[in-house]
Amino acid sequence: MIHRLTLASMLALPVALLPSAAHGQADTSSSDAAKSAPIPMLDEGAPRIGDKKGWSIKPRGRIQVDLGKIDAPESLDLAEDYNSEFRRARLGVDATAPGGFAFRFEMDFSEHEDQIMDAYASYKNGPLLITAGQHNTVQTLEELTSSLSISFAERSAFTDAFQFQRRIGVSGQYVAQDILVQAGIFTDNIEDLGDRNRSADVRIAAMPRLGDVQLHFGGSVHYAWYEDGTDLRYSARPQVHSARNKLVDTARFSAESELGTGLEFAAIRGPVHVTGEVYRQHVDRGPGMADPTFYGAYAEIGLFLTPGDSRPYSKGSFDRIRPVRPVTQGGPGAWQVNLRYDHLDLSDGDISGGRQSSYRASLIWTPSAQTRLMVDYGRQKYSGAILAEPDGNRAYNVDSLVMRAQLDF
Repeated sequence: MIHRLTLASMLALPVALLPSAAHGQADTSSSDAAKSAPIPMLDEGAPRIGDKKGWSIKPRGRIQVDLGKIDAPESLDLAEDYNSEFRRARLGVDATAPGGFAFRFEMDFSEHEDQIMDAYASYKNGPLLITAGQHNTVQTLEELTSSLSISFAERSAFTDAFQFQRRIGVSGQYVAQDILVQAGIFTDNIEDLGDRNRSADVRIAAMPRLGDVQLHFGGSVHYAWYEDGTDLRYSARPQVHSARNKLVDTARFSAESELGTGLEFAAIRGPVHVTGEVYRQHVDRGPGMADPTFYGAYAEIGLFLTPGDSRPYSKGSFDRIRPVRPVTQGGPGAWQVNLRYDHLDLSDGDISGGRQSSYRASLIWTPSAQTRLMVDYGRQKYSGAILAEPDGNRAYNVDSLVMRAQLDF
């Protein structure tokens, strides 16, 4: 079964792509042999083996261990002790081939199920990048920022509620000076191919730099159409992935298509960054049925406490934090505090999924570029929640706490 691939089998295909002596094919000249001889080196904390022609192979992986708790009104019978989980435990491989080609395969070995994450090939020629296979769709600034680099343990509630995820498809990216254009056509996630759904996505961002300020202005459009009989369901947890209950939830409803539109903003100046997004999800339910529109948004501000550190940004998304003085060089690493307001509205027309507003704060210590420790506290305010107290009240508060330890290579 593909879900039980070992590390050796995952490495076998890219290794087979590497030329020369590994396959018993000696070069005819010593100069050619020298050019194709594997060159081992460290790359982002992991060994990479390649040659000067462009062949290379590198293992990759990440581990994020969470300890989380929610504190809800006792009458809801939701009060939980601390729960721990491997939020993400991924293992994969990157490979390159001459001519601008690259390959990635990565799996997530979580406590719930093994799942293929990335499985794609790409081609890069100057400012043009083409990707085919299972990969991220081109939706929103935060969704395209790696989970290794986000400011809180979980992304904004709307990214989960509206089911942003990797899908099989073909996408293109073009970067020209301060403009980024991304577009793609996708089917389902590799785990759900029998659903026969289709979607088209476009994202455009302007990335000007004005003096010491890096700016980001972006917008995205997502359109998906579904086979007859498809049901949708939008829901979100109270900012703790291990929480058993979702307190905003539309339940299942029939749909023929959905149209999502989003706006993005970010600004970075020295140790300070501000960012925010607004997203609108409209659903066409078909003849004779009311078409609901749902909304999500967040606004965030962050500050580095350690001199010289700043939040990195590259080509339309936030990048990995690299401390100016990591602990590996005797420094304090990078210390960062973040505040966020997050809102999700899943009630419209005859669908009453509830509303969730979150006030969140996080403290992040990044000892080195490959390690991170985080504490994330949130207070969620609910109105029209799907679970009511014994007196019928559906408006109450739920506190959340997540502590995360992270390592990647």
